Amino acid sequence: MKSMTAFGRASAVRDSFEITVELRSVNNRFLDWSLRLPRAYAALEDTVKNALTATGISRGKIDVTVTVTDTRAVSETGAPVLQPDLDCARRTVEAAALLSAELGIPNDMTATRLMAMPGVMVPVRNDQTEDDDVLWARLEPVVADAAAQFLAARQREGERLGADLLEKLAGIRVLVNGISEKSAGNIAGYREKFEERLRALIGESGAVIDESRIVTECAVYADRVAIDEELVRLASHFDALETLFRSDEPVGRRIDFMLQETNREINTIGSKCSDADIARTVAEVKSEFEKIREQIQNIE
Repeated sequence: MKSMTAFGRASAVRDSFEITVELRSVNNRFLDWSLRLPRAYAALEDTVKNALTATGISRGKIDVTVTVTDTRAVSETGAPVLQPDLDCARRTVEAAALLSAELGIPNDMTATRLMAMPGVMVPVRNDQTEDDDVLWARLEPVVADAAAQFLAARQREGERLGADLLEKLAGIRVLVNGISEKSAGNIAGYREKFEERLRALIGESGAVIDESRIVTECAVYADRVAIDEELVRLASHFDALETLFRSDEPVGRRIDFMLQETNREINTIGSKCSDADIARTVAEVKSEFEKIREQIQNIE
């Protein structure tokens, strides 16, 4: 079992490029991608999606952020490395010489002053266009590392959720066993209560109680409130849920379906049993199942 909420991050320096890949996700009914890539890597969006999907990510809203920094263009302090724009520098020098000649003023242009002029010193840029295969070869190992950390986080959180769900299911089994015992006791005691009510109604009239009628009434009542079939189906649903809670496959949707079926059986039991204690226990069971339903919204 895996959670849909997780975070994974990986960084590496490859071919003088510092690459960082971050993955974060929240729950979603389907698989919804949101990718942010540097402009030079934009054509790799589908490649990144396919690579991540191949790792087993099948559900959730996944945000992927990729940053790439050319380390040759950044100093040890993090400041950009500058280089002269010679075309701009020449035009600036020529403009200074023209002004000096036309206006009759000294030309005091020096290299130091020239470097301070706007546009003369610019950040180092890698203007070389690289093939998509080269870019992906550079990016792929970092994406794989981030995905591994992301999936490990999903697995850890999923294991915690699974343990909590198994504990809740065990508690529900105990409650349902209590319903079964109370229901059997109610049916067994119905004949005695029915006879008492009948005798009270007849009073001292001296009328003879029809034993066959009592048997018939008890049989009708037992058939009306019998929950044996519902209990058998519930036990089967509980076993299926326990198997799903222990599974390593994406099971969120299947668990949701099984909870719907289980809730239907619980509602049927509640409608059949008029006993106040059973009604309270049914309400408690439904409350516990609602807690499970809330939890599985985060399961892949």
